[in-house]
Parts: sequence; C-alpha cells; structure tokens
Amino acid sequence: MTQHRYVMGIDVGTGSARAGVFDEAGQMLASAKADIPLYRDAGAIVEQSSSEIWEAVCQSVRAAVRKSAVDPGRIAGIGFDATCSLVVVGPDGAPLPVGPSNDPQRNIIVWMDHRAVGQAERINATVHDVLKFVGGVISPEMETPKLLWLRENRPEVFDAAWQFFDLADYLTWRATGSLARSICTLTCKWTYLAHEDRWDASYFNAIGLGVLADEGFCRVGSEVVEPGTALRAGLTPAAATDLGLQPGIPVAAGLIDAHAGGIGTVGAMGDKGDATECMAYVFGTSSCTMTTTKTPVFVPGVWGPYFSAMVPDAWLNEGGQSAAGAAIDHLLTMHAAAPDAKARAEAEGLPLPVWLANLATAKVSALSDAVLLAGEVHVVPEFLGNRAPFADPHARAIIAGLGMDIDLDSLIRLYVAGLCGIGYGLRQIIETQAAHGAPIKRVMISGGAGQHDLVRQILADATGVPVVATQVDEPVLLGSAMLGAVAGGVFAELPTAMAAMSVTKQTFEPARDAIEKLHSARFAAFQRLQEVARIVRTAI
Repeated sequence: MTQHRYVMGIDVGTGSARAGVFDEAGQMLASAKADIPLYRDAGAIVEQSSSEIWEAVCQSVRAAVRKSAVDPGRIAGIGFDATCSLVVVGPDGAPLPVGPSNDPQRNIIVWMDHRAVGQAERINATVHDVLKFVGGVISPEMETPKLLWLRENRPEVFDAAWQFFDLADYLTWRATGSLARSICTLTCKWTYLAHEDRWDASYFNAIGLGVLADEGFCRVGSEVVEPGTALRAGLTPAAATDLGLQPGIPVAAGLIDAHAGGIGTVGAMGDKGDATECMAYVFGTSSCTMTTTKTPVFVPGVWGPYFSAMVPDAWLNEGGQSAAGAAIDHLLTMHAAAPDAKARAEAEGLPLPVWLANLATAKVSALSDAVLLAGEVHVVPEFLGNRAPFADPHARAIIAGLGMDIDLDSLIRLYVAGLCGIGYGLRQIIETQAAHGAPIKRVMISGGAGQHDLVRQILADATGVPVVATQVDEPVLLGSAMLGAVAGGVFAELPTAMAAMSVTKQTFEPARDAIEKLHSARFAAFQRLQEVARIVRTAI
C-alpha cells in the first residue's frame, strides 16, 4: 500500500448526507453532515430532490475534508452509498416531477414511499419466477412497482425520462458521468438476476413494463458492475469543483446504504469468524438485516437470495423493517410527556431517544435489567407494515398495557417497550432465516439509532444473540470508504479491505436466567399481538 493515502466515504441517508475521511487502517479522521429536506403528501407519498441531495453531498464533503486537514491530493478514492430511492431525470439529467405537486425539483420517490402498494400486489399476483429472488413477494419499496405507478399515473413523465436511477447510481453518475449501475442496487431493488448476469425481459412484459425491455434496459441499466469498480476516468472536473476535490480521483460503483453498513461490519471479526456467521444489522430510520451465505437460501418473506449484492461471490438475504428508528420517534410523540422531555433533551444537545436511554441506564444496576422498566407495556412497532418475515405492507402497530400515567417514568416505560419490540421483530427474522438454512452466530450493529449501549444490550437480550459493535462509530461511512479504497487501488479487492479496515470494539452478550425467560415471555406476547392485529384487520 502507498503511504499516507486517504479515502472518502459518502453516505446519503433519508434525512442527511454525510461524508467521512478515512486512513488505510479504517480510522475516521473527520466527518460532516448536511440535512436533506423530505416532502410528504397524502397517499403515502414521500419525495426528495436530487439537486438538494447533491448540494448536501457537496457541503458535507467540503466540511469533512476541511476538518480532517488532509490534502485533497492525497485522497485516493471515493465511495458512495445511498438509500434505495428512485431518481427520475430527463435529458442531460434535468429533474422530472414524480408526484401530484408537479414540481420538477421533487424528482425522487423515496424508498419509504408506499404509493405503489396496488402495483406491488398486481405484480405479486403474476407469481413470476423472478419473485423467488425477492422472498416470493415484491415490496412497494422496490423500484419496479414504483416504475409501474409512474407509467400508469404519470405517463408523460415516464415517457420523457432519460434515465431511472437508484440513488447511489445517480450519485456516481453525477460524479463521473458513467451510466454503469451497481450489482447491489439493481439486484436488490430492480430484479436484476446477478447470478445469471441478466435482466428477465419476460418479467417486465408480464407486469406492464415491457417498454423497458424493448429498449434493451438502457434507461435502467445496460452496464452492470461490481461494487468498488472504478468508474470511467474518475471525478469529472465539474463534480470536482462542486466537491472541492481534484479531478480524476477514482470513484467506485456504490452500494445501498444498509449494505455499506454490512460491508463496514461483517469483516470485523477477522480470524474469529467469517461473514456467513454474522448478520449485519443497520438500525437507522428503518432497519435492515443482511445475512451472507455461500449457497442460495430461499426464505419466504425475506428479500433475496441476491448474488454478489454485498460480499462478492456470496449470496445475500435481506430483511428488516420499514420503520425502526422512525418508529421509536413516532411512538414517543404519542406520549403526553414528550414535548417537555424533548425540550429538556435538546437543552442538553441530545436527541430525545438518546436522552431517554441515558435516563433508563441510570435507573438500573445492569443494562439487561432495563427490560424491567417496560413493565406491562408491549409494543409492536409496525407503523409502516412488516417488511420481514411477513412481507405485509398493511400490518400496523399495536400498543398494549397502557395506564393513565403521563409522567416521565411512563415515557421511559414506553420507550423501553418500543426498543424491546424492535428487538423481537429482529428475533423473528433471525429465527425464520435459521429455520430455512441461514443461521447466524452474532449480530454486527451499525446505524445512528443503534449507537447507545442500552439499545445494543436490549437487542442482544431480546434476540438471544450477541450484538457486536465495531471500533468506528460510522460503519456505514466506513463501508463506502472501503469501496473508494478498492477503486483507488489501496486494496486489490473488497474482502481484503473489509478485513483490514474494520475491527471489533465491544460485544454485548445476551442475558440468561430470569431476564432471558422474561424476554421469551414478552416475545410470545409480541407474536400474539401481531396475530390480533391481523384478525382485527380481517374483520374490518
């Protein structure tokens, strides 16, 4: 390796863009972030602007480089990751409106947008063979249902579109001018069959998007490359000016944000275990689980198996929930004590969930005892449906066991019960995958909502599986930086970068004895409440 070389990771999440400068050992020298607006309308519509996202990327990159004091000439490579949102652009990349606002700046259908539930249900009714590789049931969060919605509801926009991008691929195009798509994005969200290196034209014909096949898939990706592949001649002069970097820096084909978190964590065990023993768990606005297997494993209700979508030449199963950190935030807003508590938290410079986690920690002698604070309150936090293992976008949340208390202690009780509910949803995915041939030994955690020790311990106790945190506080950014390291020639391949740049920091072992039994009882109640919700929905 060349001495004194640095790499940059750029992560575009739901609410912000972040950039980090890393050295060859995976240590982060500096990071910065810039917020991204989110636009919501009736009908489960959630949109963003690619122009605003690029501006946030530029702000965060400039700030991170300035804070790091690194000479931009020593940055060897750049990696991008982003949410799996759909970007629609016309000729020359001009934004096109994707919703009722008719605002061309709102040209992104955000991953959490559920406008295409009806289209997803009609696609699933085809029972096409391609659906076997998305867990048997396609989600309205994936791109082909959204594309079908556009064609049926905004045909003039669909026809005028020059390119349909996953957000990570849009960013690499904006940086390099390359139209190459990442295997990760296309395989996980667009039904590309990476194990056969092809699109299935019959699927697009069957669902009403045959025009894309007739065009040779040129608007959705006719060139597909591995994550970490260096694109074209690197950073264009225009992009370099925007970012405050030098032209020609190698830019890697990107990843979905959750998958970058997986790359940034699953190699951290080194000789203590391989990637197939580790479930990557990204706990952010949503949650995402990623399990690596050597051969394809088909798990009903869990997306995949996807070939080479995260770890090269391995298969990936992907689960999680559409609302995780967002579910906790929403849950807390429903409590009468939340406004005062939020003001007190902000006065201390903390988000409300972190402030509550600190209070809960102070109330117990051991972190595993925090479950006792939940009392009789039970939460099934499925405010945006159940992504896995039921693939049910119609599922809804349940809160049980409430009294008339409106004090701070009852807010803490609700918060801890909500965290337990997140853990039990994770436990369902772990157990379902194990039953179908994809067991795991540990959970490698990343994501902003999973950084507190209390959260990590509750997840370990609720699932019965050790939860491992890595040394770097920003493993999603690190995963993107690893892509840049490969594109820039710092490492020859992604697995080598994974092993060299990520190390473990702390393991949270699950509680045993009485606490273990309590979580088992609460998990049983969680499952019964899910059943009650389905019964009630059927009866309406």
